[in-house]
Amino acid sequence: MFIALRLKSVIIAVLCIIAAGVTFSLCVLPPYLATFSEQEQEQEKEKDYIKWVDFNIPYEAMEKALEWDIKLHDTDTPVCWLDILAYLCTRYGNDFKKYKPADMDGLVQKLKAGETMEQLTDGMKYYPYYRESCQAALGGFVGDYRVEISEKNSQEKHWEQRYGLKVFSPIARGYQFGHYDDFGNKRSYGFARKHLGNDLMGSIGTPIIAVESGTVEAIGWNQYGGWRIGIRSFDRKRYYYYAHLRKDRPYHANLQEGQTVKAGDVIGYLGMTGYSTKENVNNINVPHLHFGMQLIFDESQKEGNNEIWIDVYQIVKLLQKNKSAVYRVDETKEYYRQYDFMEEALEGLE
Repeated sequence: MFIALRLKSVIIAVLCIIAAGVTFSLCVLPPYLATFSEQEQEQEKEKDYIKWVDFNIPYEAMEKALEWDIKLHDTDTPVCWLDILAYLCTRYGNDFKKYKPADMDGLVQKLKAGETMEQLTDGMKYYPYYRESCQAALGGFVGDYRVEISEKNSQEKHWEQRYGLKVFSPIARGYQFGHYDDFGNKRSYGFARKHLGNDLMGSIGTPIIAVESGTVEAIGWNQYGGWRIGIRSFDRKRYYYYAHLRKDRPYHANLQEGQTVKAGDVIGYLGMTGYSTKENVNNINVPHLHFGMQLIFDESQKEGNNEIWIDVYQIVKLLQKNKSAVYRVDETKEYYRQYDFMEEALEGLE
């Protein structure tokens, strides 16, 4: 999955080049320190947190690890899918071209036989880095939750307790979209840069879904993303970015900054706004949702040159296992989720 580097200190390299009797001194500063004061730089050096994550875990590995987690959840030998994935990341040196399902099966069999992850990872220097990175990227995805279920052959609903994947596709059930792994592709509007998300091509007005429960941290116009929404997970490790929403009516009528949203809620509608300093302008050629995920290990990474955006293409594939059904209210033209959802973090917040 990932390259996750924990830097205990930032080294300022001084290169001395001697040529023709003249000494040149070049001080190289990391970009996120270049604009800090001397005091801020010293404080940054003392911080110990992950500075970079390269997400490489394929959908097939995530799905299989998830299946093992769910299958063994109520047994005497439960396993955590994040432990499994972090172990494989370490074993492969983050190169999942080496991935073999048998490697995962072998690990699980050892755990079922009574060996612990502490024993199995003893001597694996980078396992803690990968484990923390896995937790940051996928930590809110699996757990206990309750969901409304329709009674068979009836309009009545009841609540059902479940354990498993409790996050949703960003596109509502019944709506088609296309995507490919476009993370890192070139973008030129405003300035040359890399694409830091996954574009989901669809139809204007398609209901957009909150992937995970959390808090709305940003809503409004951004010249690059057009009408956009930013939602922070409750553990504050993940920041979800939904951009290029519909012109004129981009957001669900109930959405506002500071609001708590549930995984599976309708939060807005797909469009093609953005690439304009003027608000409410369609300057995107093809209607799509830009979906991105930022990982945050320290609040200094939230905005600026130290941001960590990961490739979510494989994650989007995993999210297709759980789609939120919606319905339309003709009078308001708004869409709502069909089945309610509840998890521990939401208790008492409504």
